[in-house]
Amino acid sequence: QVQLVESGGDLVQAGGSLRLSCAASGLIFSINTMGWYRQAPGKQREFVATIFNSGGRTKYADSVKGRFTISRDNAKNTVFLQMNSLKPEDTAVYYCKAYGVRDYWGQGTQVTVSS
Repeated sequence: QVQLVESGGDLVQAGGSLRLSCAASGLIFSINTMGWYRQAPGKQREFVATIFNSGGRTKYADSVKGRFTISRDNAKNTVFLQMNSLKPEDTAVYYCKAYGVRDYWGQGTQVTVSS
């Protein structure tokens, strides 16, 4: 089993920044990729960003490219999502996901961007 705990969500004004964290514990060796997804009210959960263990390659949704940055601290088994130039449409619950033999999800952290 892998446990994921997100933190860092908050209420912020448009144009502001937030940094989300996702701490992983448990069977860490079974994880090969980490990512962030988000779900806004009334909408389906959508992909935000991914960072691959091998080489640290990253991938972003078009809607966040140039504004969000995913990174990791392997020593702390933690993945981060730096979010800059936030927009009201970024408002959502943000979920951390671990890809491996099976997929794991965190409980989510609320990000609210006011206009």
